[in-house]
Amino acid sequence: MSGSRGVQSPSDITTLGPRRRMAILATCCLSLFIVGIDTSGVNVAIPSIGSDLGATPSQLQWVIDAFTLVLASLLMLGGSLGDRLGRRRVFQVGLSVFGIGSILCSLSVSPEMLIGARMVQAVGGAMMNPVAMSIITNVFTEPKDRARAIGLWGTAIGVSMALGPLVGGALVDGIGWEAIFWLNVPVCLAAITLTAVLVPESKAARARRPDPLGQLLILIFLATLTYGIIEGRTLGWSSVPVAGAFVIAVLALIGLILVESRRREPLLDLRFFRSVPFSSSVVGAILAFSAMGGFLFLNTLYLQQARGLTPLQAGLMTLPMAVANAVFSPLSGRLVGDRGARFPMVGAGVMVLLSGLMLTQVGHTTSMWYLGVAYLLLGIGMGLVNAPITNAAVSGMPRSQAGVASAIASTSRQVGVSLGVALFGAIAFAGVGGSVAAELPDASHPAWFLMAACGVGLVVVGIVSTSRWGLSTAERTRERIQHEQQ
Repeated sequence: MSGSRGVQSPSDITTLGPRRRMAILATCCLSLFIVGIDTSGVNVAIPSIGSDLGATPSQLQWVIDAFTLVLASLLMLGGSLGDRLGRRRVFQVGLSVFGIGSILCSLSVSPEMLIGARMVQAVGGAMMNPVAMSIITNVFTEPKDRARAIGLWGTAIGVSMALGPLVGGALVDGIGWEAIFWLNVPVCLAAITLTAVLVPESKAARARRPDPLGQLLILIFLATLTYGIIEGRTLGWSSVPVAGAFVIAVLALIGLILVESRRREPLLDLRFFRSVPFSSSVVGAILAFSAMGGFLFLNTLYLQQARGLTPLQAGLMTLPMAVANAVFSPLSGRLVGDRGARFPMVGAGVMVLLSGLMLTQVGHTTSMWYLGVAYLLLGIGMGLVNAPITNAAVSGMPRSQAGVASAIASTSRQVGVSLGVALFGAIAFAGVGGSVAAELPDASHPAWFLMAACGVGLVVVGIVSTSRWGLSTAERTRERIQHEQQ
């Protein structure tokens, strides 16, 4: 029954017709689509941004990681805010902030200004993605329907990340790197309008309390860990700032575990990790998106600086990856709904492994056909991986915890991208003594072996998370959480 202000409860949402539900799903996917386009599209603009703004290699890494770090740090807060204050309201605020941040990015005149504007974007993104997933999990209540909806959500993730280089390359070549950020503004306005028209307001049945200390510790942990990895090459791994950053990261992680384990309503609910499928979804997301983030960052530099391609040509080279993502993401969602998560997760790991091994052989004269096959395999892997990751994160949780559980899954993706850019960049740049154009192809080989290792990890995660023992832990965790909530 609707309230006096038009706020509907989850029970009202379940009575929506199929067309309205699909329209809501499409509107929610818009938010993730523009974030994905923005994240990967900026990668193809990195060389242009570097030359126009005079950015150093580490500053270019921060252009990517400033966004993903803030996004990862605030996603769980965004999910819990949506559950407490109203999902539609928080979703619209997030879209507005993201649009404002995009305008500021396009107006940047220095690397520092661009990095700061990317942080503003991320604040908006943190209120969009987990809340949108929470809306979807509350609208699609039947397990099969939910799995398929999540598969389409996964399609938006995969296609946007894969199309980003192509769209970004066309915009950089035709207009300039600023146009990548202009693109977000009309999409944000359209999504705000559609949300007002289509999406009914909903909240969790029981609001969660704020956890500012937990939020601060998460931010400190991710920021100091990434700082140490990115700056270690230039400042020295044993230097005081870098060593101190790693020490602070460890202390923040220990403090986070202690604080969250003692809170009645923690921001990061450690009880979720008793479920092997949920824990595996977190690990799998970090592994998969580390591979994706590191690939997008290094491959852009390789194609444009070492091979001399234009931004558009570099974007077109990733077209096989985009097509594979578009084809295999919905297929993965259907497989998860009909047969379970093992096959798509293990298949994703095999594809990432093969792609990484192929890329260890790249050089200055590597055939473009060879590169295209490597990109195709990675696209298949990323298309397969999203649905099982997201479904595992939310399927075993009570609906009242949907916002927080989906936020943790989204956080894991962004943590993966941040670590991938930091680690792959640090490994590759460690082998560059002078010219990036001349030395990067050979220097990047150890990073591609790391990508192959991520594929092996995904195979292991896929097998363990879908074992009889793993699935039984999910059921026990769900029952325990529901019992403790009564």
